[in-house]
Amino acid sequence: MSFSIPNNAPNFASDQRANENVYWGSARRTHQNGHANHGIGNSLNGLFENKSLPMYKDKPYSYAASRRQTPWYKRPGVWLAFGVLSLLNFYLFWIYLRPLVRAPGEGDHKSTSTWNWLKKPSDTSADWDLRREAVKDAFKLSWDGYANHAWGMDEYHPVTKSGKQMTPTGMGWIIVDALDTLMIMNLTSRLSHAREWISTSLDYNQDHEVNTFETTIRMLGGLLSAHYLSTEFPDMAPLSEDDTGKPGEDLYLEKAADLADRLLGAFDTHSGVPLASVNLKTMKGVASHDDGGASSTAEAASLQLEFKYLAMLMGEKLYWQKAEKVIEVIDNNGMQDGLLPIFIHADQGTFQGYNIRLGSRGDSYYEYLIKQYLQTSKEEPVYLELWDEALAGVRKHLLTYSKRAHFTVLGERQDGLLNKLTPKMDHLVCFMPGTIALGATEGRPLAEAKKSANWTQKQVDDMELAREMTKTCWGMYKAMSTGLAPEITHFEIKDPPQMYRHGPLASLDTDFSDSHGDATQWRKDYVIKSQDSHNLQRPETVESLFYMWRITGDVMYREWGWEMFKSFVEYSGVEDGGGFTSLSNANQIPPTKRDNMESFWLAETLKYFYLLFSPIDFLPLNTIVINTEAHIFPRFKLQRGLKTGWTRKPRDASGMIIEEERDKLPTAASDAPNREEKSTVRKLRVIEANSRADQDGEKGLVTEDEPEREAKSFAG
Repeated sequence: MSFSIPNNAPNFASDQRANENVYWGSARRTHQNGHANHGIGNSLNGLFENKSLPMYKDKPYSYAASRRQTPWYKRPGVWLAFGVLSLLNFYLFWIYLRPLVRAPGEGDHKSTSTWNWLKKPSDTSADWDLRREAVKDAFKLSWDGYANHAWGMDEYHPVTKSGKQMTPTGMGWIIVDALDTLMIMNLTSRLSHAREWISTSLDYNQDHEVNTFETTIRMLGGLLSAHYLSTEFPDMAPLSEDDTGKPGEDLYLEKAADLADRLLGAFDTHSGVPLASVNLKTMKGVASHDDGGASSTAEAASLQLEFKYLAMLMGEKLYWQKAEKVIEVIDNNGMQDGLLPIFIHADQGTFQGYNIRLGSRGDSYYEYLIKQYLQTSKEEPVYLELWDEALAGVRKHLLTYSKRAHFTVLGERQDGLLNKLTPKMDHLVCFMPGTIALGATEGRPLAEAKKSANWTQKQVDDMELAREMTKTCWGMYKAMSTGLAPEITHFEIKDPPQMYRHGPLASLDTDFSDSHGDATQWRKDYVIKSQDSHNLQRPETVESLFYMWRITGDVMYREWGWEMFKSFVEYSGVEDGGGFTSLSNANQIPPTKRDNMESFWLAETLKYFYLLFSPIDFLPLNTIVINTEAHIFPRFKLQRGLKTGWTRKPRDASGMIIEEERDKLPTAASDAPNREEKSTVRKLRVIEANSRADQDGEKGLVTEDEPEREAKSFAG
């Protein structure tokens, strides 16, 4: 499949970039004269100034060889050029940077930042190119802080300006995770520095356990995305080392294949479900040291995009087979309405416990269903079937409404589908509205998708649900003192709960401002507990804003993103060039800082902000698929002998495997109840479930055969 640069790709030869070159040229003089600045706002104003020679420059200088020995002040025309450049610099600063920066002493001193645009209200004539450049500046400030104080380390602590390794010689946790962001933002010299470290220092042959899932989505995904962008978009941060025929042209792919081979050891279980960790040197899987040794469902079932793309690149079927086997084993459990418990036994391939949620340990299983369908250009319809089934299950069992403003809440069933709904949402759940919109339109603009033959009332309802859930997630930010969402939000709901299946409700029309007459109504629906008020720089809400903007074209989502970005800059910035940090308490001003920059701040959060403010045809959604760490892969046709290697067992209306088909499946759990025990369990669970349903206002939800289905599904 061939790709071309979008029409509105960033202009890498713009006047503003020429202005940056002037700043680079004067960086050392500024420091030597003792005028180095220390505040966050000053860091932007002097973003191109470092305490030593600049480590990075997007476009390297090019000096003529014949002039290298001539004193600069004797070169012809140098003073004239200097005068012209000085005037140009002053003009461009005033036009482009002055609106973004104010000098020390200007404006409101109560702000922790002196970025002038933080105090400017949004307007309909917003310059989105300029806002995108502000995101790039924030990225550069974060990256340079890391590079100056913790280069090559897996962890970075911006407040103490220190780093730490996760393995003996490091995994490249931050560097590899940010590779494709460097490319997208055209940060050529920073990319060159990162690539050099990968080439000379990154070695995965380390006798150390690493998390299978995190290593796959961040490291394997980061390397594969870097390979894709550097080969298909060669004008993005171009490096000669990546050119065809050069010794290092396949550096990213070679590192990816080496890492993948080491990760494959985690899949060597009786069922094929991967273990939670793997030793990189011995290539042996390691069971979780917690949770009774069970693997997280999301972690086991969110490796498929990476391994399937690598299989296509390498022509290696083993990667493909290992990845898809996991989904087959999960599906053969026959879970009701496509909703899964959050833990699974790797050896048995059966679930542990009853906790069902789309937050931590559950989230990306659902995300990867629809994305697998799109990744292989809709040639594997089984994944669309699984996605549709799961989304219907979410509507039936997990969606409710807040008490006053009727915000859509995607809750949890912590004791199984037959028990009480908990109105709690991890921030992680906020991936869901964007993913729903992606599934409804397949990544096409809404206006185009509506013209397709397969556009039905279901897609209409999906888009409305996506809008309402995005609003709920945005409210999490507005409910906090800093404007930055908590890690977990609880909601006040009616008793018994008003469920989506009782009839969808529209949320209160609010602008989320305290000056608005409904302020006491909407704010009371959000319950922020003190232990949940930390902010980890998570990307899920801006991720959904990006999808919603791209698909609907509604500028409101961009404005929400801009306000969110300003809050990050305002309250998570670190003085003296540290960059940005996560917060221990985001519900007080000033916030308590956590002293840790998550790698996904660079890999996901800032990338999604940048894409949100980019032209709509920059990396079009209908040509790519984005993994759960925001790494970008192409869509491709099934080829090189790759195909779906499994089929679903026949199901009943609720998605449960039909009895005779279940009996044909191999028994996975030795302690599965016999038929007489199942009959007794069925009767007791019907009585108990209907009693609870009456109390919750959900009478009629449970029928006599449903508890039997659930008991079977958990027993395997």
